[in-house]
Amino acid sequence: MTTLSTHVLDTTHGRPAAGMAVALIGPGGEVARGITNNDGRCPGLSPGELAAGRYALRFAVAEYFRAAGVALADPPFLDEVTIEFGVAADGGHYHVPLLVSPYGYSTYRGS
Repeated sequence: MTTLSTHVLDTTHGRPAAGMAVALIGPGGEVARGITNNDGRCPGLSPGELAAGRYALRFAVAEYFRAAGVALADPPFLDEVTIEFGVAADGGHYHVPLLVSPYGYSTYRGS
């Protein structure tokens, strides 16, 4: 069974990124969308088992930082961050964390 989770950390403020909009895009288009909780997680984002294929997670970074009171340029350096990744058949669990600031981000396949 192949499943997905994500976790967003605000590295500017040193805390989970609560209230960030996230969308999951699959081979056929948008699969789900949600808002990160107080722990920076979006537990309802995954529709259950994922089929093999190409996916993307799209994070509304600028909207989140503006709501947090951060002054951003117009247009912002990072507006949306999209992480594209492949899901293999019977790939197990995919955890895709995002560590983000208004000017940079990193990600990896977590556990």
